Amino acid sequence: MDFDIEDLVGRYVAVWNEADPVLRRDAVADLWAQDGMELVESTRFRGHAELETRVTHAYKEFVEDRKFAVTSANDVFGHHDGVTFTLQLTTADGEVAWAARVVLIVGEDELIRYDYHFTVQPLTA
Repeated sequence: MDFDIEDLVGRYVAVWNEADPVLRRDAVADLWAQDGMELVESTRFRGHAELETRVTHAYKEFVEDRKFAVTSANDVFGHHDGVTFTLQLTTADGEVAWAARVVLIVGEDELIRYDYHFTVQPLTA
C-alpha cells in the first residue's frame, strides 16, 4: 500500500484536538472506515457514531479546557497496511502527562480499519 502516513497521523492527531463538532464528525468519517474500530484496553468503539462519541468525550475531558493537547511523539513508522506511533497528552509547557503506542491497520481505501491503543505512560491524578 502506498499512502502518506505522515498525513494520516497528522489528521489523526488533529481530530482529537478539533473543537468544532461538525468538523470533528467529518474528520472521523474521513479517517475511519464505516465499520472501523478503536480498541483501548478493555473497551471497543466500532463505527462512525461510536468513534465520534469517543473522540468527542476525549476532547471534552482532556482538551476543551486547554489542560492538554493531543500530540504525536514524532516517531511515526509504517509499512504495508500498518502504521505505529506514540500519541500523547501534553501540557502547555510541553510535559507529557500520558502516552500510548498506537497501531493503525489501514484498508486499501486508506481508511483506518483497526486502531489499537497500548498505554505506555498512564495519566497521573
